[in-house]
Amino acid sequence: MQLNRRVNLITGHYGSGKTNLAVNLAMDARKQGKSVAIVDLDIVNPYFRTADFADVLTAEGIRVIVPTYANSNLDIPALTGAVDSVFTGDEDCVIIDVGGDDAGAIALGRYAPKISREPYDLFYVINHCRYLTSTPEEALGVLRDIEAVSRLSATGILNNTNLGEETTPALIEASASFAKEVAGLANLPLCATAYDERLPAPDLPNGYPVKVYVKKIWET
Repeated sequence: MQLNRRVNLITGHYGSGKTNLAVNLAMDARKQGKSVAIVDLDIVNPYFRTADFADVLTAEGIRVIVPTYANSNLDIPALTGAVDSVFTGDEDCVIIDVGGDDAGAIALGRYAPKISREPYDLFYVINHCRYLTSTPEEALGVLRDIEAVSRLSATGILNNTNLGEETTPALIEASASFAKEVAGLANLPLCATAYDERLPAPDLPNGYPVKVYVKKIWET
């Protein structure tokens, strides 16, 4: 998937797979020769966040900015001035992994004036298999809540429908109508449909093969 803006915000419902997509997008941008910074802006959920993959990302030359106390036994994450640096930095590509739902997007609102100074993309990640976003109307409601508290507007939809290790190409292909309906209701483009790179490519346009970095403890 090609990112066209310098600043890219990854938002969505809890458990939609935002972090895994954020990590993949950062890795891909780096492979394309871009200088990259990734920001873990999730100060709500202590599990499955970008901070967990800081070593992997840093090894690839990606600058990682995480909340204070992330990945420590004192899990009271707080934002630092380092976040502000990405808006004045020299990176070609900035990816911001935002906390889930409107609760997580509140932190994003703090930076809305700086983000709005230049063109940005705010991608809304949907997973048809997650509760509270099982219908297009529910998914749209979550998006509107995120936009309201972040004071930013979404620019595209990313379909990340999956059931973890039980995901099949048929499941992903079946999610196409749901994703298109969400995009239609939101009046936004459906930018990509992500799928595990180990699976056969689904018969869909804009397929985006991704590596699964974020795994549950019982998955291998």
